[in-house]
Amino acid sequence: MLTVGDKFPDFSVTGVVSTDAKTAFQPFTQASDKGKWKLVFFWPKDFTFVCPTEIAGFGKLNGDFKDRDTVVYGVSTDSEFVHLAWRNNHADLKNLPFAMLADTNRRLSSALGILDADAGVAKRATFLVDPDGIIRFAYVTDMSVGRNPQEVLRVLDALQTDELCPCNWNKGDDVIAA
Repeated sequence: MLTVGDKFPDFSVTGVVSTDAKTAFQPFTQASDKGKWKLVFFWPKDFTFVCPTEIAGFGKLNGDFKDRDTVVYGVSTDSEFVHLAWRNNHADLKNLPFAMLADTNRRLSSALGILDADAGVAKRATFLVDPDGIIRFAYVTDMSVGRNPQEVLRVLDALQTDELCPCNWNKGDDVIAA
């Protein structure tokens, strides 16, 4: 698995940005949102039970990520058509403020080393990528355990200080002077 310090792989995928089939699909690559931090999180499958709780959780914090010059991308190996159907059929996903990317060829999840070979789906993985395309945070949970989007935001805040941050540090807390 790629981890902290590794370059985030090149990618070219289709993303779903709305519930309107006429305007829903847009291309995304590693050059999309150039110069910004990226939060890229993967879930195993659409139309499941744990995944929408996380997706909605990241959606609720999207404004906070945006305030930190960070774009959010949610990704699974399902197609853009499945993403669109799910958004149109799940109340918590209808107004999702970020793109749902379709890694249907599994190139991105394979390049990151997070493809579950037996299940053929992406593991529940999270990456914070700096504006230079370097992974600064990587985290994978068991398929049955959801993430804490607030913790990902806390880690982003710490990373963006470029300082030493103690355990349980939160934005506005003192950093460590070495």
